[in-house]
Amino acid sequence: MKLLLDSHALLWSIIKSDALSKNIIREIKDTKNQVFVSAVSLWEIALKYGLGKLVFESFDIRDIPRYCEQMGFELIPLLPQEALEYFQLPRKKKHKDPFDRMLIYQCIKNSYVLASRDGKMDLYREDGLKYIW
Repeated sequence: MKLLLDSHALLWSIIKSDALSKNIIREIKDTKNQVFVSAVSLWEIALKYGLGKLVFESFDIRDIPRYCEQMGFELIPLLPQEALEYFQLPRKKKHKDPFDRMLIYQCIKNSYVLASRDGKMDLYREDGLKYIW
């Protein structure tokens, strides 16, 4: 399985692993799976940190790539073509978060399974999103 961590799943993997579901922990630990972290999540974390919406006392957010490497997570970019084709993702009235929508599009486009606790992801199943929690 190619698993893409939602931003909260990434942060919980680093600082609060007991907040992850047993299912996600099992999939992350399964060496047959590839675990990815999108630059989109890093951007979202940096933005929220800069606005004071996220506070970290135990580590510097600039160390997130190092933590990803230590845990065997692969960092992936937002490719120009993904950014340009993003408009193709259907709009949902109840879900407008641009970071989530970009992660959803990356998952659909690249056949990733999104690891997310966000119940709004269900809105995109009909569009091809696969997600687990």
